[in-house]
Amino acid sequence: MANQIINAFVGHFPIVKQITHETISAIYPHYYPMGVVDFFLAHHSDEHIMEDIRAGDVYLLMHDNRPVGTVTIKGNEINRLFVLPQHQRKGFGRQLLDFAEEMIFMSHSTICLSSSLPAKRTYLNRGYIPLEAHQIVTENGDVLCYDWMQKTAAP
Repeated sequence: MANQIINAFVGHFPIVKQITHETISAIYPHYYPMGVVDFFLAHHSDEHIMEDIRAGDVYLLMHDNRPVGTVTIKGNEINRLFVLPQHQRKGFGRQLLDFAEEMIFMSHSTICLSSSLPAKRTYLNRGYIPLEAHQIVTENGDVLCYDWMQKTAAP
């Protein structure tokens, strides 16, 4: 069955949260200390997710009518792109990124995003250029490192 990307609605909140939090909890501890993982989980709070869903900015990737990934598009910025761990390395992340880029390039000449360590290589391979390196010291003193990246539409 073909994959489909749909605009999330309020009833999808639990699955968007599950995809986001399950992915962070399973993948990020391999790259970051637990204080940073906790920071990411708090950053992707119920309030932030619901606000983005209500704004119409959240999309779900459905595979065999089951949600396997999500992406949030706000203006020319890609946020919250996650694929459930058991569905990674199957092209779903690429499909979500293709979708987000296509949507943004319809009305903007550049795309911006904050890249976590697990995703940085993917974005570099897709033509994103790091513009700024950032650090956030979390509550317990662990340091979150991430890059602000940009991609420009081909002429």
